[in-house]
Amino acid sequence: AALRSEALAERVTTQAAEKFGRLAALLEKWRYDPHDVAHYLIRLLFCLFAEDVGLLPARTFSDLVANGVPNPGHFNRPIRDLFHAMAEGDFFGKDKILYFNGGLFDDAPVLDLDSEALRILHEIAQLDWSAIEPAIFGTLFTRSLDPSQRAKLGAQYTSKEDILLIVEPVLMAPLRRQWAEVQAGAHTLAQARDAAPTTARKHKLGEELRALVMGFVQQVRAVRVLDPAAGSGNFLYIAMRLLMDLEQEAIHFCGAVGLQPPFPEVGPQQMHGIEINDYAHELAQTTLWIGYLQWRHDHGYGFSEPILKPLDTIKHMDAILAYDADGKPVEPEWPAADVIVGNPPFLGDKK
Repeated sequence: AALRSEALAERVTTQAAEKFGRLAALLEKWRYDPHDVAHYLIRLLFCLFAEDVGLLPARTFSDLVANGVPNPGHFNRPIRDLFHAMAEGDFFGKDKILYFNGGLFDDAPVLDLDSEALRILHEIAQLDWSAIEPAIFGTLFTRSLDPSQRAKLGAQYTSKEDILLIVEPVLMAPLRRQWAEVQAGAHTLAQARDAAPTTARKHKLGEELRALVMGFVQQVRAVRVLDPAAGSGNFLYIAMRLLMDLEQEAIHFCGAVGLQPPFPEVGPQQMHGIEINDYAHELAQTTLWIGYLQWRHDHGYGFSEPILKPLDTIKHMDAILAYDADGKPVEPEWPAADVIVGNPPFLGDKK
């Protein structure tokens, strides 16, 4: 079942990127600014995801698209109102829309789509966006926005398995070793607490137990991961997901040893990145938020408002070259981090 699920996610993700590539090509023919195209398409894709995980009322976005195919004005006008409602947490028709914020639904232009573009978007809306695979979607979507890269949509990307070859030993292996030690110590304390002859002794051992387990949880929540060639965020997404899984394991362990389980707090704010490409920089933030919200949806946690928060941990800059006030080249300052992961910058066969 897990293999079938992964195969479905990869198929859906590849189809979504290919169709967005067709949509981007249409918008380019109409001479829209490439940055406006990228920002608009990223907002559309987030609406598709939000609808399929219940962050938007059912069919809110899909019905707008379906109604717009025969008459594009039925889409182009109300989509502005929907974006405004998502930015402010306002009503859209009779529906109260959650407060999304995060800068994604700001005042950037809404681009007019014709019937052909809306037919493509209607095809995209039929996909199961809750099954999208963030680990590869960012790379494929970035290629779909770049005319020179569209032919490579089905080409090799850094797979989840390859990313794990780096993230597991660098980030997770030391934490997993420490977690095994914490669990062993916690079981010893829990047994001593349960066998303690007095209430005062039980309380003391219980506090020691809580301090031990929650100390580890707080450590996981404090880990800062940096990808200095972040691309569209696939390494950071995998790292975040693994940390969320480990925190969830510790939360379940709390219940097993008689401690009050805390709510999960690991999230995108711990992921730091550097990216020079405009499209990839914006998409990396969206990839992390989609991965985070997808995890909460899959594990039965609710969503708190604002749904999105500005993610200023992803820096839009050159990771290897900066300039001082006099214009002289200097080494850029990287964000502080505990662990660095990612692919090295790709130069190809020509420097």
